[in-house]
Amino acid sequence: MVSVDALYWGVAVLARQRQAVILEEARRTGAVRVSDLVTRLGVSDMTVRRDLDVLAGRGLVEKVYGGATSVVGKSTDEPGFEAKSVRQRAQKEAIATVAAGLVKPGTAIGLSAGTTTWTLARALDAIPGLTIVTNSIQVADVLRASTQPERTVVLTGGVRTPSDALVGPVAVHSLRSLHLDLVFLGVHGMAEGAGFTTPNLTESETDRALVEAGRKLVVLADHTKWGTVGISTIADLDEAHVVVTDDGLSDSARETLAERAGEVMIAETAESFEAEEA
Repeated sequence: MVSVDALYWGVAVLARQRQAVILEEARRTGAVRVSDLVTRLGVSDMTVRRDLDVLAGRGLVEKVYGGATSVVGKSTDEPGFEAKSVRQRAQKEAIATVAAGLVKPGTAIGLSAGTTTWTLARALDAIPGLTIVTNSIQVADVLRASTQPERTVVLTGGVRTPSDALVGPVAVHSLRSLHLDLVFLGVHGMAEGAGFTTPNLTESETDRALVEAGRKLVVLADHTKWGTVGISTIADLDEAHVVVTDDGLSDSARETLAERAGEVMIAETAESFEAEEA
């Protein structure tokens, strides 16, 4: 006999999958219609409207008569660190937990600027003997408070951006002299044609220098980053040895990443999705 809890769990996961499909379509075409979604998803008009309500409540689409439009910003839009830090918290925590499992004691790693890498920095506290290079003021602040006695933290110089990254010639010069085991890259967006992108031209150059300093590239990006394209490409999809994302990513996006990137790791966040549906 199937329990009520099991049935509810299934409904919650299916709802999240539908919403991922709706969001991806809205970002791809700019707008979606309720009637088209009813046909594509095989659900009722009311179910689609409830899904749109959820997405609109999270600020991912804007409801209009008969459907919804994408609210993805311009390719040069760059929210500040505080604005980004409150988005997709559960997903970022899950991604950070998976990513931390890739780090071995005594290795040298790089962390780019971003709220997902900032979340990862907190998850690294139990790993001994690390040397960590970052161009993020926020990440460096977290690492500075670490309880690990044998930890080296290197903060590049540079010019500060709205997301508290240090960028420019000083940062690039310091990164090009380093050799790291792993580089963890947070991104503004990822897409099949554009790759991994940022809305800041100067930050893109600095991130590329960080990527080149590492033997292995791990990209951290929650599902909302798929289909978002910043003005400048940091790396192509096939340059990533590993992409760590969450289980809100649509099946088609997973297939694309699996074909292009070395490995795709999915962080399970089903419990947070169930809470959102309650």
